Amino acid sequence: MAEKVLVTVFSASGVTRRIGQEIARISGGDFFEIEPEERYTAADLDWMDRNSRSSVEMNDASARPAVRNRVADMDAYDTVIIGFPIWWGIAPRIIETFLESYDFSGKTIVPFCTSGGSGVGRSDTALHKNVSGDVRWVKGVQINRPNEAEIRKWLETVL
Repeated sequence: MAEKVLVTVFSASGVTRRIGQEIARISGGDFFEIEPEERYTAADLDWMDRNSRSSVEMNDASARPAVRNRVADMDAYDTVIIGFPIWWGIAPRIIETFLESYDFSGKTIVPFCTSGGSGVGRSDTALHKNVSGDVRWVKGVQINRPNEAEIRKWLETVL
C-alpha cells in the first residue's frame, strides 16, 4: 500500500500556501490549510508593534490561537508535511495549537518553513514538545519558492 501524505500549512501572506500546494501536487498528497478562528490583519502581523496580536502571541509561550477547521481523518495519513512561516525565529503559535490537537502516533512529521530572514532555526526541534507518542521527525528545511525541481529532490529524501 502506498504511503498516504497530508501537506498542511499555516500561511498568513499566501507564500507558504503556494509552496504547500506545490508540494501536495508533486507528492500526490492531500492539502489542508490551517485557518485561524480569527484571521490575521496587517496590523495583527506588524512585528514592529510590540502590542500587535502576533507579537503578543509570540511573546507568550502558552498562547494557542484557535483553529477554525480540522483535518477530517488524520488517522488516514502516514506522513504529515507541515509548513509555516518563521515568526520571531520559530513557528507561529497556531502550529502548536494544530500539533496538540491530533494524535500523531506512528506517523512521520516533516516540517518546512518559509522565511524572509532566517532559516528553520530552533523551530525544527522546538515543535517536538507539542507531539506525544511514537513519532518519526524528519529534519526541517526552508523552502521559499515553489520550485518544482528543488521540491522533487527534497521529497525524494523525506518520503
